[in-house]
Amino acid sequence: MSSIPRLSFQDTIQRLQSLHFEHHASYLSMYSTWYGGIVTDPALMLVPIDDHLVHRGDGIFEAFKCVQGNIYLLEAHLDRLHRSAELIDLAWPMSRSELQETIKETLRSANVSDSLIRLYISRGPGDFSPNPYASIGPQLYIVVTTLNQPDPALREKGCCLDLSSIPLKPGIFSTVKSCNYLPNALMKKEAVDMGVDYTIGLDEQGFLAEGPTENLGIVTRENKFVVPRFDRILRGTTLVRALHLARNLVDTKELTEIKESDLTPLDLSQAREVIMFGTTFDALPVVSCQGQTIGDGRPGPISRRLYELLHRDQLENSEVLTAVF
Repeated sequence: MSSIPRLSFQDTIQRLQSLHFEHHASYLSMYSTWYGGIVTDPALMLVPIDDHLVHRGDGIFEAFKCVQGNIYLLEAHLDRLHRSAELIDLAWPMSRSELQETIKETLRSANVSDSLIRLYISRGPGDFSPNPYASIGPQLYIVVTTLNQPDPALREKGCCLDLSSIPLKPGIFSTVKSCNYLPNALMKKEAVDMGVDYTIGLDEQGFLAEGPTENLGIVTRENKFVVPRFDRILRGTTLVRALHLARNLVDTKELTEIKESDLTPLDLSQAREVIMFGTTFDALPVVSCQGQTIGDGRPGPISRRLYELLHRDQLENSEVLTAVF
């Protein structure tokens, strides 16, 4: 006779409410169209198992941050969300203006001035087949968590890279921010197993692409700021903003040029500086790749300047900020 209990609805809710894990401390609030409202108990931040987001990865997402009560680059993230939705023919469950207000209200429920917001639009619940038309309709999930910064020592000492063996996503799948992140997860596992901070993917021609969730840029010996072409990688909002802000460094002669180009591992090894870009940490200096020292093995001036420009941009530039509180 089976010893597995048959749980009633009330039993299930009670068990959920008893679940407490260390990582739950960073989960602040969640909005769900499935619930029709906002919850703040981490144990209730759930998605239906038959949502195509879960069993097929059929959905899109964005992650952006709120700094001192202002959402950074919200419009740029929503523009990319719109493009991703168009590419996979996925309707938004509400208008853009309604979505903006829902994001703000979910943030207010979190009741913190600094946070990270993850926004998911799914194909929705409805049978377990791959057929997207079997769904009852798209759903929206917004999750607000604490904003975790990297160890300050990483910014002072620099991080380490290696090259990834995980194949890139093909075609448009490399430019859609979908919830099919298996290659990205395997790249992160690869980095942890190698004992490095990040791995960088290569395309079929051997050109550099991107990290698991980060973009890459280099400063050449001629002080050119060069990033991989966006044809086969995600157009990172932080990197795009950094490219815009880097024009200031051309004006001050700290950089001679800014451009996209095909980059090879040899370009990495010969670079004066290598920089990683991401939503949570903005810009991080890289001091080695595959065990080989980059530049003089110390964080360089351009990585520091770009971090400063991005940090100041988050605090001062009203054109890219959206007030919440």
